[in-house]
Amino acid sequence: MSQHLFLPLVMLAMCPTPGAFPDSGKVTELREDCGRPEPSARILGGSDAQPRSWPWQVSLHQGGGHVCGGSLIAPSWVLSAAHCFVTNGTLEPAAEWSVLLGMHSQDGPSDSAHLRAVAAILVPENYSSVELGADLALLRLASPARLGPAVRPVCLPRATHRFAPGTACWATGWGDVQEADPLPPPWVLQEVELRLLGEATCQCLYSRPGPFNLTFQLLPGMLCAGYPEGRRDTCQGDSGGPLVCEEGGRWFQAGITSFGFGCGRRNRPGVFTAVAPYETWIRDRVMGSEPGPAFPNQTQEPQLGPREPREENCTIALPECGKALQPGAWPWAVQVTVPGFRPCHGSLVSESWLLAPASCFLHSGTSDSGPSDLDAWRVLLPSQPHAERVARLVLHENASRDDAADLALLRLRAPVNLSAALRPVCLAHPEHYFLPGSRCRLARWGRAETAPGPSTQLEAELLSSWWCHCLYGRQGAPVPLAGDPPLVLCPAYREEEEAGRCWNNSGWTLVCREKGTWFLAGIRGFSGSCLRPRVFAPLQTHGPWISHVTRGAYLEDQLAWDWGPEGEITEPQTCPPHTEHGACGLRPEAAPTGVLWPWLAEIHVAGDRVCTGILVAPGWILAATHCILRPGSATVPYIEVYLGRAGASSVPQGHQVSRLVISIRLPRHLGLRPPLALLELSFRVEPSPSALPICLHPGGIPPGASCWVLGWKDPQDRVPVAAPVSILTPRLCHCLYQGILPPGTLCVLYAEGQDDRCEVTSAPPLLCQTEGGSWVLMGLAVRGSQELFAAISPEETWISQTVGEAHFLPPSGLPYWFPESGDLCPPDLAGASGFPGAAALFLLLLTPLIQGW
Repeated sequence: MSQHLFLPLVMLAMCPTPGAFPDSGKVTELREDCGRPEPSARILGGSDAQPRSWPWQVSLHQGGGHVCGGSLIAPSWVLSAAHCFVTNGTLEPAAEWSVLLGMHSQDGPSDSAHLRAVAAILVPENYSSVELGADLALLRLASPARLGPAVRPVCLPRATHRFAPGTACWATGWGDVQEADPLPPPWVLQEVELRLLGEATCQCLYSRPGPFNLTFQLLPGMLCAGYPEGRRDTCQGDSGGPLVCEEGGRWFQAGITSFGFGCGRRNRPGVFTAVAPYETWIRDRVMGSEPGPAFPNQTQEPQLGPREPREENCTIALPECGKALQPGAWPWAVQVTVPGFRPCHGSLVSESWLLAPASCFLHSGTSDSGPSDLDAWRVLLPSQPHAERVARLVLHENASRDDAADLALLRLRAPVNLSAALRPVCLAHPEHYFLPGSRCRLARWGRAETAPGPSTQLEAELLSSWWCHCLYGRQGAPVPLAGDPPLVLCPAYREEEEAGRCWNNSGWTLVCREKGTWFLAGIRGFSGSCLRPRVFAPLQTHGPWISHVTRGAYLEDQLAWDWGPEGEITEPQTCPPHTEHGACGLRPEAAPTGVLWPWLAEIHVAGDRVCTGILVAPGWILAATHCILRPGSATVPYIEVYLGRAGASSVPQGHQVSRLVISIRLPRHLGLRPPLALLELSFRVEPSPSALPICLHPGGIPPGASCWVLGWKDPQDRVPVAAPVSILTPRLCHCLYQGILPPGTLCVLYAEGQDDRCEVTSAPPLLCQTEGGSWVLMGLAVRGSQELFAAISPEETWISQTVGEAHFLPPSGLPYWFPESGDLCPPDLAGASGFPGAAALFLLLLTPLIQGW
């Protein structure tokens, strides 16, 4: 369990208030009149506490500012939380702290407010961290508090005191009103009503995986209060403050604000230190103080229902957002009509707010003071017969400078009633990790036109962070780990893009589903491309801004937690080098069996044979000429190319791509038949883990590379296999094949027992992985040989001129092709082709190989 998840807690500002207190009369005796505030009127439905409503509430200051809350339990004693004062196992000096009493607003002192220094801080000896309990502290004031209507102690419960589950109690404090959303000026004391939860119910809620897939074991001395549906809670800055319950006209402190998993999250109620079990500890520490804390007897036994069962049978709260009767029929889809402009599409994010691109409104008479004609704007909601009016427009501060922040929030004049046909979409917290393979759809956004083609064309699956960032990010850029806010989100579409279908001049959002609930995951502005959008800006980074403005948008925890094998996504990774044409040669380091080699193509020639080919550009395949063209034939055969295949095995994040070949290009080789051919595809292949061009090396052998022959062991099932090899030095290659090698031929030596892994009739390729991580194509097998390969580098000029987007890496290392002089071959090796065992052994002893395995 990660310590950073235990956020000391604050109340949400939307919470209702209790009714008026009974008049207790003038305070005459502390022990009799604890927990009796002055009567005061309340603002119904408000969140600001009225002055003197909670006279025991104090503010604990360190370094001149509010840090934690506390409660006055006697003129010289304050009760708070231990974690406010213990740092790395060390108790902070009392002299650094002061207590402000009688405060209502932190904006300035009131007539009743006064400051007291802290003389001593006491914490239980067994306290170590909040999740292990005993999170309470006693502060002895240097001088007694000045009691009066605004400063009175709260009553403490006896050890035998019982608070019934379901009791409505109140928590108070000056902490954040939401996660990472501080209480705004004038910093008025906040109050929130919370209901006590029984131990079994609370444990049941915390036994279900929640944020970061964590569960929690409730310990004796802990108390839970809140609601399964969340949205009302304490938060950071409220720590140490009181949770009080009224009984018989008195207010008893039932708990001390301790910690929580976030603030107000669904099925994650706040955890408090129960005060009653610590009666003896408190009495022993304040012994001798007069007057001391008051522990009145319970006036009546709490009205308990049937005994709470111990087994986990609580009702788990389900998300109230993101439910659609069927994909594509989005109950949160809204249209905003501004006079003189086409409708702008957005999404409902709460009962009162909708989200849309700011670019829809930047030219609609909008100024710093707001739109001039807001009264004329109308909002069309699903299933609503009448248009709604707009009360307020809030543009993101970076809306005009950053496409990823092209956002605006619009508040409706009146909240809407939610139903199955009208429901907000869920939004994600910043740490949300959308799992690779998540099912997603595109939804209209901005001034989008109707999607071309059937709705099935909108289906997509998310790529992993590694693929997404390395395809479209910078070379060498670190890949965000799971739980870190992503930089981009990338969908891989389940259906092939059809030629001629155009998606340009359309804006789209990416909505992704987790356990039947839809999240608005990413936004995309207008695109000049006819292709479906490939990259979306993640919306979750703007969750805090949306939450701050709306104070009611539905931010949800992650619902699916299958993050994969331990370590697979927790190890930092960087992206291999790119070329001027983008990413190439990408393949995860630890690719499991069955994952695609995204550049390996099946070339079906006239239906009677299958050759291997390599994708070298979005519209081009490189293949061995002898496998593609029949000897003596002058006609171009009918050829189909398939990418994204891995035999009969299932392929994660993969889908099959098929193309026709419309032309075959050959280089000029002075009357000789060239060994390599370029096949032009009928239309481009979009980059994905199923189809991505390989990198090409312009000359020599990449230093430090590991090399492999990639092909099929069985040409029938065509499951890719890779055999590790070493590329021989030019001198050794020349010695073994003196006089019979065409120029630009590479020779390889297989690792022991690997030379029969790949069949040779399909002309398998020779690949190397560079030290930087990119995969490069070195050559294609010559006819009938396992050890000889026609090299790519001598054909660099022809490939570059024919294929404008060929991915050549910058040159590195020494050139492979250098002139040979003299007869340096041992007599027993000259012309010794075929790699007999003795000759191969002699080679290993004679000179090091260029590549190892």
